[in-house]
Amino acid sequence: MEILPGLSEPVLRFSVFAGILLAMALIELAIPRRKLGAPKARRWLTNFSIVAIDTFVVRLMGMLAVPLVAVAAAVYAEQQGWGLFNVVQWPGWLEFLLALLILDLAIWLQHYVSHKVPVFWRLHKVHHADVDIDVSTAIRFHPIEIALSMLWKIVLVLVFGPAALAVVVFEVILNGCAMFNHANIALPPWLDRMLRVVIVTPDMHRVHHSVLRHEHDSNFGFNLSIWDRIFGTYTDQPEKGHDAMQIGLNDYQTSSPTRLFWSLALPFRSKSDHGG
Repeated sequence: MEILPGLSEPVLRFSVFAGILLAMALIELAIPRRKLGAPKARRWLTNFSIVAIDTFVVRLMGMLAVPLVAVAAAVYAEQQGWGLFNVVQWPGWLEFLLALLILDLAIWLQHYVSHKVPVFWRLHKVHHADVDIDVSTAIRFHPIEIALSMLWKIVLVLVFGPAALAVVVFEVILNGCAMFNHANIALPPWLDRMLRVVIVTPDMHRVHHSVLRHEHDSNFGFNLSIWDRIFGTYTDQPEKGHDAMQIGLNDYQTSSPTRLFWSLALPFRSKSDHGG
């Protein structure tokens, strides 16, 4: 799919991803929020290896059946006349805005459920087991969780029928915001307060990675901060402060989460360590 003449959707997404990743990594070096404990090279090798596997899984889904990626599903829904937005005659700008809001709320709900349902928590705790939090944590998700997330987005796309462009824009925004709010960067307090009125900031999301259950069972948003305020899951600050708070999961405060195969096998281990 071409977004602009000569610019395909995968190229656009990778370019934005690489640009934001590089920017966040450089800002982390310039103004870090916390001192990291684990060796960064080892963590990054594991986290980026996981995202490489995730990318392969999503591309494989697309090769096995064209509609099995969200953007392709949007094109398919439009061709078949499926979904709310392909039935009603609303202004294009309104449908575009509603699509972004609906998809963002759906990702919030998915994240909430991943903490509440034990089988999904087993997968999601791969993300939470990271013993530090920085921009690389944003891409640390088990391949099975990524595949299930894609299937969830496909269902939403077929039900609501958003334009393919809206799906692309949403996923670019989602990935960019996730890298931003996982980044280990020190924003001025006044800027953090201003931004978190609308979007999730690094300080806001860091609370979600606390070892304390009542803290990592809050602040589920990746993009808009309004959902946590609306549904009563918002926590302003960690009780021990950002410098003293402990990151990760209590049962995995070792070097194990920095290893690739350990991380991939984590959902299948017997220890439940339910997080929410």
